[in-house]
Amino acid sequence: SRGLGDVYKRQALISKKEAEMFKKVLVLLVIVSLFSFACKSKPSGPNMKEGKWEITVTMEATGQMPFKMPPQTFTQCITKEKAIPQKAEPNQDCKFTKNEIKGDTVLWTVECKTPEGPVVSEGTVTYKGTTFDGVIKMKHFGMDINQKMSGKWIGECK
Repeated sequence: SRGLGDVYKRQALISKKEAEMFKKVLVLLVIVSLFSFACKSKPSGPNMKEGKWEITVTMEATGQMPFKMPPQTFTQCITKEKAIPQKAEPNQDCKFTKNEIKGDTVLWTVECKTPEGPVVSEGTVTYKGTTFDGVIKMKHFGMDINQKMSGKWIGECK
């Protein structure tokens, strides 16, 4: 038969094992919490500097009426939330049907209703900190219109 001393030793041993297990669980919870925090605190969006950008667009069309236009330059304030470079055009009713970010690349599809008829554009832009390069492909009146874009950060938005 076991004495009372054996029971206390056994409880002490179980308590030590429980304490060690509790410490391991606690350490694991701390590690998981830190990992979760690190993942959530990672900056989201493309690698781009928010602010005022100078954007240059060249455009050419193929199809029934081929043409090439001289480069156009404009400025726009770009943020990670609004990372699509675009020049507002009057008399257009446009809506984005796709807006996706994959790494440093922003992809979108926009459909516009214009007085001349509907226009569907698909674009991609890849940011590299203070510069970007991109392409927009449009279909309008049986023409394929391709725009090449380049952008550079020029300062803070005011």
